[in-house]
Amino acid sequence: MINMGEKKKEGMESYDRTTIRSFPKLAAAILLCVIVGSIGSLVTITGPGSWYTTLQKPFFAPPNWVFAPVWITLFVLMGIALYLVWESGTQHRDVRVALGMFGVQFVLNVLWSFFFFGLRSPLLGLVDILLLWMMIAVTIIVFYRVNKRAAYLLIPYIAWVSLATALNGAIYFMNL
Repeated sequence: MINMGEKKKEGMESYDRTTIRSFPKLAAAILLCVIVGSIGSLVTITGPGSWYTTLQKPFFAPPNWVFAPVWITLFVLMGIALYLVWESGTQHRDVRVALGMFGVQFVLNVLWSFFFFGLRSPLLGLVDILLLWMMIAVTIIVFYRVNKRAAYLLIPYIAWVSLATALNGAIYFMNL
């Protein structure tokens, strides 16, 4: 057991726990996020000759090779955050709410690739990513109530989605 500090709250055994009590459960949370999060890559084609290469992009568009390592890193961080909240005990209502909000934002995350790349619709992608950004913010808030460290792990995610939102918006308006 790795103990990085504990905080008890309102009769909860380990509400702000960072102790890894179950490596299989941690691995499952990380793998879930990496595998489900990668589903969008099935429709994401950005190589030479792809629809994406024909779009005008803003000066701040990262090179295509950046996206995969960034997303894998973010999915791992999301998995760790998910684990920390999950380990706080699903018998507690606020943990269940936090897990539900995580699920909603995650579905929106996966749907973005299908809207933007699969349907080739920067507009639907923009609508989705704006909702995604809001749901990530809500998820951070509800995670913070359960486990502050879990909430902090989602900050790089909302930062990247902020950049992606600006990129999506710019692509939409530049390609009207």
